[in-house]
Amino acid sequence: MRGTLGHLGDEGKAIQQAAAQPKTGNVNDLNQQVWTLQGQTLVSLPRSSSVTPVIVTAVTCKYAEALEQGKGDPIYLGIQNPEMCLYCEKVGEQPTLLLKEQKIMDLYDQPEPMKHFLFYRLKTGRTSTLESVAFPGWFIASSSRDQPIFLTSELGKSHNTAFELDIND
Repeated sequence: MRGTLGHLGDEGKAIQQAAAQPKTGNVNDLNQQVWTLQGQTLVSLPRSSSVTPVIVTAVTCKYAEALEQGKGDPIYLGIQNPEMCLYCEKVGEQPTLLLKEQKIMDLYDQPEPMKHFLFYRLKTGRTSTLESVAFPGWFIASSSRDQPIFLTSELGKSHNTAFELDIND
């Protein structure tokens, strides 16, 4: 069956539940900076009445069993209006976080996990880290205001890597 991860069945295996559409919400870091779109780039800005955060979309990969276990829930992550998805690719020698015009449900409906578009969401209390599936050890991060959201391999050091995902889950 297709869908987001559900409950454990009698044999202890995850049972899939149908997912008609992605879940939506907002993201902010621990400095109360929200994600906003400037051109084709996601940037972090302090939350205020003059800042319009992007609406984030998320859907769990239906092939979680084909990915590394124990790292968190593998999710596709995107934004609404314009409909774009976050993905990772190497630019030079550096894994880089990019946005691509892509329907999140088209990724979900692929016959195998689309690793460059997937992130392990590991929840710890009210925050989550978002690790690239394609580039293990690289995490979505934010730094100072008006700076792009990016990937870092330095979890929790000089950049914000813990985010509050206010997503209806």
